[in-house]
Amino acid sequence: MKKFCIVFAFLFIIIVTAALAAQPNGTETAYLRMHVRANSDSAADQAVKYEVRDAVVDYLMPIAASCKSKEEAMDALSGALAGIEAEAERVLSEHGFSYGAHASLRAEEFPTRVYEGVTLEAGVYDALILELGEGEGANWWCVVYPPLCFSGAAEGENVQFRSRLLDIIRDFFAGE
Repeated sequence: MKKFCIVFAFLFIIIVTAALAAQPNGTETAYLRMHVRANSDSAADQAVKYEVRDAVVDYLMPIAASCKSKEEAMDALSGALAGIEAEAERVLSEHGFSYGAHASLRAEEFPTRVYEGVTLEAGVYDALILELGEGEGANWWCVVYPPLCFSGAAEGENVQFRSRLLDIIRDFFAGE
C-alpha cells in the first residue's frame, strides 16, 4: 500500500508539472519538435519522406533518449546535424532522388497539432527541421524531446512511442 501511495503521489506531481510545462508561454515550451518536410506533395516525394523519416528517427532515438533535459537534447542534436543530413541523403540517393537534405535547429511558429491523443498547442517551438530538396511539401512531425517520436505514422499503421516516464514506472514495479 505504501508503494502505491508513493507511486500515486509521484504520478500526480509529474502530471501537474507536465501540465504546467505544456502551457504555451509565448516563446518557450518544454518540447523539442521535429519536422521532416518533403520536397513537394507529389506521391514520390511524400513516399520517400517516410523512408527518410524512418531512417532519421532510428538514428536520433538513441541520442534523444539519453538526454535528461530539452537543452541537453538541443546540444546533442546540434552536434548531430551533419549526421542527420547524411542519413537523409543516403536514403534519398538509394531511392534515386538527386536533391539533398538540410537539417537545422530553430524556433518556429507552429499551428495546433493533434495526433493520436497528443496535442501541441499553437505557438513558437524549438524544432529540428529536416527539409528534403525544396522542403515545400507536406511534413511529418514528432516530438524529439521528451522522446515521443512516432514510427509507423503513415495512415493505417500502428503508432509506437517511447516514454522515459513509462520506462521508469515499469522499472519501479519490476523491483517489487
